[in-house]
Amino acid sequence: MTQKNKNMNRGAAILSVFFALLFLTIFIRFFYIQSTGTVHGQALAAKVEELYKSQRTIEAERGSILDRKGNVIAEDKSSYKLVAILDDKITTDPDNPQHVIDVSETAQKLAPLINMDINEIEKLLSKDLYQVEFGAAGRDISHSLKEEITKLELPGIIFSRDTQRFYPNGIFASHLIGYAQQKDDSAETVGMMGLEKTLDKYLHEEDGFVKYQKDGYNWKLPNSKDEITAPENGNDVYLTIDQKIQTFLEDAMNQVVDEYTPEKIIGVVADPKTGKILAMSQRPSFDPNVRDINSYYNDVVSSRYEPGSTMKIFTLAAAIEEGVYNGNATYQSGSYSVDGPDIYDHNKTGWGPITFNEGVQRSSNVGFSIIADKLLGTDRFYQYLNSFGFLKTTGIDLPDEVNSKFNYKFHRDQISTSFGQASAVTPIQQIQAATAIANGGKMMKPFVIEKIVDTDTQEIVKETKPTIAGEPISAKTSQEVLNLLETVVTGEKGTGKPFKIEGYNVAGKTGTAQMYSDSGEVLRGHDNYIFSFLGIAPKEDPELIVYVAVQRPKLEGQAGAMPVSKVFNTVMKNSLQYLQIDPTSTVSEKESTTQNAGIKLPSLEEKNLTEVKAELDKLGLEAVLLGDGQKIISQYPEADTAVINDEKILLKTSDSIKMPNITDWSRRDVMKFGYLLDLSIKTEGSGYVTKQSIKKDSIVKAGDLLTITLNTRKSSDDQALEKEE
Repeated sequence: MTQKNKNMNRGAAILSVFFALLFLTIFIRFFYIQSTGTVHGQALAAKVEELYKSQRTIEAERGSILDRKGNVIAEDKSSYKLVAILDDKITTDPDNPQHVIDVSETAQKLAPLINMDINEIEKLLSKDLYQVEFGAAGRDISHSLKEEITKLELPGIIFSRDTQRFYPNGIFASHLIGYAQQKDDSAETVGMMGLEKTLDKYLHEEDGFVKYQKDGYNWKLPNSKDEITAPENGNDVYLTIDQKIQTFLEDAMNQVVDEYTPEKIIGVVADPKTGKILAMSQRPSFDPNVRDINSYYNDVVSSRYEPGSTMKIFTLAAAIEEGVYNGNATYQSGSYSVDGPDIYDHNKTGWGPITFNEGVQRSSNVGFSIIADKLLGTDRFYQYLNSFGFLKTTGIDLPDEVNSKFNYKFHRDQISTSFGQASAVTPIQQIQAATAIANGGKMMKPFVIEKIVDTDTQEIVKETKPTIAGEPISAKTSQEVLNLLETVVTGEKGTGKPFKIEGYNVAGKTGTAQMYSDSGEVLRGHDNYIFSFLGIAPKEDPELIVYVAVQRPKLEGQAGAMPVSKVFNTVMKNSLQYLQIDPTSTVSEKESTTQNAGIKLPSLEEKNLTEVKAELDKLGLEAVLLGDGQKIISQYPEADTAVINDEKILLKTSDSIKMPNITDWSRRDVMKFGYLLDLSIKTEGSGYVTKQSIKKDSIVKAGDLLTITLNTRKSSDDQALEKEE
């Protein structure tokens, strides 16, 4: 019995010690947790917040890019993405299936709506995956198409809301604007090219969020204290580009591509008084919505080449400024002897003894060789090249600008530079130098970013002011140069006669630049040149500089100036009239009515249809009626807008609008249609409409996505009419 008691006491003692140690351990652990607030390296407060707090993202928007008048060039756009749920485990109620049940039926009903092959959809819906998407066919779904698909009540077919970077004008200053897209591993939109890339820090957005308290069932608590972090939208960027002038340039280039299939076209429109770039484009180009990119370089700033005879403008200006130019003095044209091969005029034989003024009109290489070598001197000429900004980049606010390249080591190359050979410059350097000719001797630095605005506060974050880059010549010299360059266009012997514009005095100079093979040999043949024209108008008070260069067009016996003039003349004339610049030469009243496309559009709202049609017919404008009402509710273009002859005027007569047949419409007219009805326009190709995604007579609603296919070939009727004319 005694032994038994001893064992019990010993056991009790051991048990007491065990429990004492256990409680001590628990106490120490509790004290540690209390003092540190962590368990196994995890913060308890964060764990509690994870369990009982939830967070919802508040999406911010990337800043928009707009033209100088506030028209959108690039913006974030809400869209829908089509998704199919394939996993049957998601369905808990057999009477209300949440996954695709009948693959064949689903494919047959979806195929005609999203323009996708039935077999391709069936193959997609037969995959052993939780869910699938439909690629490009299932993205950018419009609201009306979403409703149409929803009405089919197809099990497992759902939509997810998405945001995409949208470029409503399609091919429109594409190498200038660039593009932005979502990263593959996140929803973040990042600029990848052009201004979208270089201005990404201004355009970039930061999402906000809301934190709130929840219960164990993920329901928000009634007394939840929400923590809100506001989203930060990106800044809006306003460019100096004018949407209307840019469209003139794009359309003219499309026509030349269609007719002459050149390897390349470059076009720039600038305001010589400020340095603002009003339009800039090139061919080949691309649609930033689909990113069919052949070249990532903006040729206006990133491509240098021999300018040809447009360089003679600045040689002439230097000689006049130095007081060594006598236009009535004569010289023997044809050839000029120098060390190395002789320099020849473009016709090889010349025109006998001619004056220097005639040499300017005829674009005589020999005349300008004498000016640079004998009258001005090549050393002094080089100083003027520097004064005109040709020896350094312009500093324009665009990426990847390259500098010129001058071969000035040998005497013959120094002389050749005076007429645009043995040197390579960029188009933007020529534009900057030309501002001095057009702006009374003051050379203006070119720029494309007018201002950057905080979208939330509307405060200006950054603003560009016109900057004088130099004064290489006097106002008197600039006027004399303009007078001489006008004779290049108007003179009987001038090479610029194709660039004459009725109603306006144009001063300018043609250029024909040599091209070289990969081995460095000069290419021969009528088409193997870069044909260009640098023009200024009106000569009396210059408002615009337009530079156009066309590389290796298929001329088929025509002069090289023809494709260049089809771009230059169209853009210069339409732009001057759009800006309401009064004509400077007298034309008849009838011609003036026909030619003056800068007429102000009257207010047509509240007027009846008969009255409006008669008024527009009198002005030579085409009325496009939208709706079934009897009075005009709204119009586009708006009242007091300058419009061109035969332009479509869109007139809304009721709230319910049926989709018209827009075949053969220009992209510009479709954009006006989208603006009036608040549609999203997506373009494929260039030229004139051949296909539209919204069928004729379908009801059109605000927010719908209209996709158009364009082709540079006009309809057969238009081609027959042009041939007859």
